[in-house]
Amino acid sequence: MHDLVVVGAGPYGLSIAAHAAAAGLDLRVIGRPMASWRDHMPDGMYLKSEPWASNLSSPGTADTLAAYAAAHGLRAEHGRPLPIGAFTRYGLWFAERLPVPVEERVVTAVLPHGAGFRVETADGETMLTRNVALAIGVMPFVNLPGALRELPVGLASHSSDHQDLGRFRGRDVVVLGAGQAALETAALLAEGGARPVVVARAGAVRWNTLPVPLRRSALAKLRAPHSGLGIGWSSWAWSCLPGGVRLLPAGVRTHIADTALGPAGAWWLRERVEEVVPVRLGLRVVRAVGSDVGVRLDLAAASGPGVRESAEADHVVAATGFEPDLRRLRLLDAGLREELRTVRGTWAPDLDAGFESSRPGLFFAGLLTAPVFGPSMRFVHGATYTAARLVAGVRRRMDAGTRTRTPRVPQPSWQPGKTDARFAAAREEDVVGGAEHRA
Repeated sequence: MHDLVVVGAGPYGLSIAAHAAAAGLDLRVIGRPMASWRDHMPDGMYLKSEPWASNLSSPGTADTLAAYAAAHGLRAEHGRPLPIGAFTRYGLWFAERLPVPVEERVVTAVLPHGAGFRVETADGETMLTRNVALAIGVMPFVNLPGALRELPVGLASHSSDHQDLGRFRGRDVVVLGAGQAALETAALLAEGGARPVVVARAGAVRWNTLPVPLRRSALAKLRAPHSGLGIGWSSWAWSCLPGGVRLLPAGVRTHIADTALGPAGAWWLRERVEEVVPVRLGLRVVRAVGSDVGVRLDLAAASGPGVRESAEADHVVAATGFEPDLRRLRLLDAGLREELRTVRGTWAPDLDAGFESSRPGLFFAGLLTAPVFGPSMRFVHGATYTAARLVAGVRRRMDAGTRTRTPRVPQPSWQPGKTDARFAAAREEDVVGGAEHRA
């Protein structure tokens, strides 16, 4: 019986694993390291966030992106965009340095098992654990506009479906959206010999400004502080106070998660799009019709009824983001999904301060937690806040369980890097038929 199984090996899963290993937990980490970054982002993309705000998290300071860059002769500087490939290699390096192996398997089911869980993999292994941390990234939550879902296979896709955009050379492609994914995809398509057109609901394309220097006067910092999510007091709050966001009313939190840090293109991308890629704004897709030669989109004003225009292309790429929705998390037992308390007005799990759901021992990380902790959970930067607090939540639950079973046994102090003796008896005891332990 393991203390914790981490499902997912992206920035959040790897960061949680680093903190859990340092806490001495009996740990398994299951997933393909940096899978979304390796398999679902086109060659030639760059990281939008600044390198210093893009660290995976470990209890020490030796595993930062800056440390990786210094050891590998890489330039990771403020105001200099970092290739996605370089960031992916950093994540793989981080995974290799974990004191526990990352098992490259596919988890097919997470099911209740007494007071704990049973985790099943595609290759037939079953593991029992007291706690599960689901850090499954964004891919289960792809948001494809309804009008595109009935098109024949091959005519429409999501931006995350493409590692190589070369297949569109010489073809007409409509890209839906006005955020970084849409604009960078369009730029890469144009540079690769395709003929992209951007269609978006937004009335204008927003561009981030050139980053200000890290070294500024005290007054300048006071007026507009730096944070991992950008400049300004609101960005600082979303970056530094996710726990404070959690204390806000559910409706306010949901609005913040949906609207803060909205779609915008990076400053370094602007010259690759403007006067290069045609952009049609203020339009939404109301119908998509496929044929042997391509697809026709009927478009209406974003805020009004009736078809106004149309667009024709060989293919449509929807760069329309991801929607946190528990119903899409098919690896989680259906009965367990249905019993979870959700944030009012959403299909995201309601969580306590330690990222634990209403089912004791079931923890969540990443996009699904944005309606609770705010927009930082949509970015790599949120992994640092998440990892330490989630592992602390697991340890509180383990401590509570130990006290429940053996209340009169003295509790030895924990030593970093070693298995906690307080949990030894718990590992030997099968939770089937045992009490349900709550933090």
